[in-house]
Amino acid sequence: MRTLLFLTLCLLAGLANAVEFDEQLRSLSLGQHMDVFEDVRGDAEIDDITSPALDSSFRRNDKPVLNAGYSRSVFWLRVDLDYRPRELGGQQVWLLELAYPPLDHLDLYLPDGQGGFRLAQRTGDSLPFDSRQIRQNNYVFSVDLQPNQPKRIYLRMQSEGSIQAPLTLWSPRAFLEEQPERIYVLGIIYGVLLVMLFYNLFIYLSVRDTSYLYYILYIGSFGLYQISVNGAGIQYLWPDNPWWANASTPFLIGSAALFGCQFARSFLHTADHSPWVDRALLGLMALGGLAMVLALTASYGLALRLATSLALIFTVVIFSAGVLAWLRGMRVARYFIIAWSAFLLGGAVNTLMVLGYLPNIFFTMYASQIGSALEVGLLSLALADRINAMKEERARILQDAGRKLEALNQELANSNRLKDEFLATVTHELRTPMNGVIGSLELMQTLPLHEELEQYQRTASGSARDMMRLVNDILAMTELQAGKLYPRREPFSLRGLADSLRVQYGPRAQEKGLAFDLELDHRLPDTLEGDAGKLAQTLGYLLDNAIKFTSRGSVGLKISGQEPVDGSLALRIEVTDTGIGFSAPPDGLIYRHFYQLDGSMTREYGGLGIGLALSQQLVALLGGKLSHQSQPGLGSTFILELNVSLPAQAQVVPMRRPGGQPLRRPEQCTVLVVEDNAINQLVTRGMLLKLGYRVRTADNGAEALEQIRREPIDAVLLDCQMPVMDGFATCRALRAMPGCADLPVLAITAHSHSGDRERCLAAGMSDYMAKPVKFEELRTLLHDWLLCKPVESIRSVT
Repeated sequence: MRTLLFLTLCLLAGLANAVEFDEQLRSLSLGQHMDVFEDVRGDAEIDDITSPALDSSFRRNDKPVLNAGYSRSVFWLRVDLDYRPRELGGQQVWLLELAYPPLDHLDLYLPDGQGGFRLAQRTGDSLPFDSRQIRQNNYVFSVDLQPNQPKRIYLRMQSEGSIQAPLTLWSPRAFLEEQPERIYVLGIIYGVLLVMLFYNLFIYLSVRDTSYLYYILYIGSFGLYQISVNGAGIQYLWPDNPWWANASTPFLIGSAALFGCQFARSFLHTADHSPWVDRALLGLMALGGLAMVLALTASYGLALRLATSLALIFTVVIFSAGVLAWLRGMRVARYFIIAWSAFLLGGAVNTLMVLGYLPNIFFTMYASQIGSALEVGLLSLALADRINAMKEERARILQDAGRKLEALNQELANSNRLKDEFLATVTHELRTPMNGVIGSLELMQTLPLHEELEQYQRTASGSARDMMRLVNDILAMTELQAGKLYPRREPFSLRGLADSLRVQYGPRAQEKGLAFDLELDHRLPDTLEGDAGKLAQTLGYLLDNAIKFTSRGSVGLKISGQEPVDGSLALRIEVTDTGIGFSAPPDGLIYRHFYQLDGSMTREYGGLGIGLALSQQLVALLGGKLSHQSQPGLGSTFILELNVSLPAQAQVVPMRRPGGQPLRRPEQCTVLVVEDNAINQLVTRGMLLKLGYRVRTADNGAEALEQIRREPIDAVLLDCQMPVMDGFATCRALRAMPGCADLPVLAITAHSHSGDRERCLAAGMSDYMAKPVKFEELRTLLHDWLLCKPVESIRSVT
């Protein structure tokens, strides 16, 4: 009884220094609120640790993060928590996070209610991922705290690698809100690595230079190493293989060193100008291979120490090789040095953090990832510069060897063809990750962001959209040059096209203080036939130039036309501005690719100089004519003249709502969602999937019509307000297609005016819903219009 009383008094005396907090707390770093005991022998049990004899052996940690570096000792952490709410309430759940994934063993001990402690959770990357209480790449534990009842917690840490303990107490809500920001940062870093990997892969497939192959293997090895260190590997790639979760880290470090050294040897030609540097790189390649072998055969601690030392030596030797190559006159070495400087700094910071010389904070933890992302991008510039150097060397050979002129000219033509093919392929491939980047940045808008982060998000979104426009412009140029673009003939809304241009370019004009004037002849019919996409793209280039070269005044878009003759309408579209104007160069030089009136490095207006060239080519493709009128200082006018067709108006009788008993099940039916807003599309798709339907999606009316031609569709959910081709024009075109007269078309409108239903039915739609779409309303409409239809009325598209 005396012993129990003595232990209770000792525990209460220790809890007198417990960290106090209330229900308003979001997160609290516990680094300087925890006591640490280093068990050198590693044989102490929880009863030994909690005994009075070892109480004085605990030392208060004086840094935000415990960083013990490489140590074979076992470390015990003791934290006293005192939850004191301002308003009385019951038990509260808190989350305890240890944000350092590469720990072999981590045990959590909680009070057992009888004066002792029990093992509450045992985890670590030496155990399968399922051993974690909360499925996160970091270690997260749920801790229940009673109001005004201090609780002591013990953590036991052991690892053959570096030991770090960034310990934080979170409220569950704050923890969930903090996760997206970290995920976005890592996603952007890994996205850069992935984009550069595919970028250099396509270069390698085009030019067959082995330097690119070694660089691709280096990027792959280093990217997988980052995934392994951050815990994403054991979470997603090898959750049931803890042995590989440990072995992969030194193995991938050795692999990155092996291929990185070989890339440097091939890229810098070290064997030609620096034999001793070349031998040093060969030695590091051997050590990289040894680290890979030891990772698979020897202890994890030995392999990791060798790999960590190898990483430090590797960065220094690679940097030295670049400096020597630059001193010997290699032009490409300058990019190489800058790239490896970024990587060297990031890798050194991260390694010093792992060794215990720097604190474990966000920057030091992810320094190598940030440095590697910069390094990959800069090295890609170095590789591109090498291509330019090769072209210059080829030109000198052509001048010196006249007898081989014809053969070398043919080789140059082949090189240009490969370049165009590569450029088209790369722009196609870049669109997928860029859409991912833009989508991720737009999703950030749905999260609560403070003012500074919101400004960064807007800047990044604008830059990403600008880059996407450049990619699309380059893609259009390459497709036009390759003859892969053909005009389409589809119904579209003329007013919808004009409105979409006003929505897109009006705000940009207003940002510069310009007026945006849209003048559309009301006598013109709304539904026309032609290629609305290419027409909008052409006018977009002209409007972009008008806004760019106008500092004050206005920008205008005027659409007029003549009376229709034999089902054809002659359109005249004028894009005017009050900008700087120009004196037109002779022989149509202004419409050449990459031509700019001011081509100097100090020019005021940027750009690639391909907008007018693409405009003229697209207009010619559509069978029209593009001309211009301009005077310096008085503005410019570009005139587009184009003949478009008038579609045949099909008479469609509105359907009567069938209702009754269902004759089909949802899983037998395919519903097409036509919605230009990605978020609305995602919500509607989720409702349909929950109801059991098969779902297809389209972003605009033209895509919807193409989808209906390709496969059988049982019903269409059609947004009424879309750019280029609105829902009414889409429905009229759909009803004119074979077999679509009875196809259920349910309109989705943002308004609920009394005349909306009549307008929808007049356009040939079956019924309509007002936004926001309600789950039960959607279920009822699809039941009546789709499930109650006879099975034999399913439309088949061939």
